[in-house]
Amino acid sequence: MGDVHSPEIRSKNMRAIRQKNTRPEIVVRCFLHARGFRFRLHSKQLPGTPDIVLPKYRAVIFVHGCFWHGHNCPLFKLPQTRTEFWLKKIEANRKRDQRVIDLIHDTGWRTLIIWECALRKNGARKSMELLASTVAMWLTGQGKSGEVTDDQCFHQY
Repeated sequence: MGDVHSPEIRSKNMRAIRQKNTRPEIVVRCFLHARGFRFRLHSKQLPGTPDIVLPKYRAVIFVHGCFWHGHNCPLFKLPQTRTEFWLKKIEANRKRDQRVIDLIHDTGWRTLIIWECALRKNGARKSMELLASTVAMWLTGQGKSGEVTDDQCFHQY
């Protein structure tokens, strides 16, 4: 089955997808700021231009979209057209993500990945508060290193 849009329309749609200041990223920034954390955005001094940089804690946070980074969750659905292209693209994104995490660790920084699906729990305030407090504990060193939540929505490295 071919694309339902013309190449011009498809190109316009793809150009409209943001790389910075996405809604999930803004949600994370809001709950960090509300808890008193101060941070920098998109620092080009670090590999991979992390979404959120907390120099005081030598920590960076990436807010990953489940589709673009190939998260194994209900939000990820492989397109049925040009499947081979998308498989290669998403796999390349995953390899780049791992390379960036390794480079950041080599410079002595910690990384946290928060997945888009963690921020889409039907707007449930309780789960958002739980996520915010878990991130705060990780930043301040009170959380366990390498811990992953039960629902696999964010990863600490």
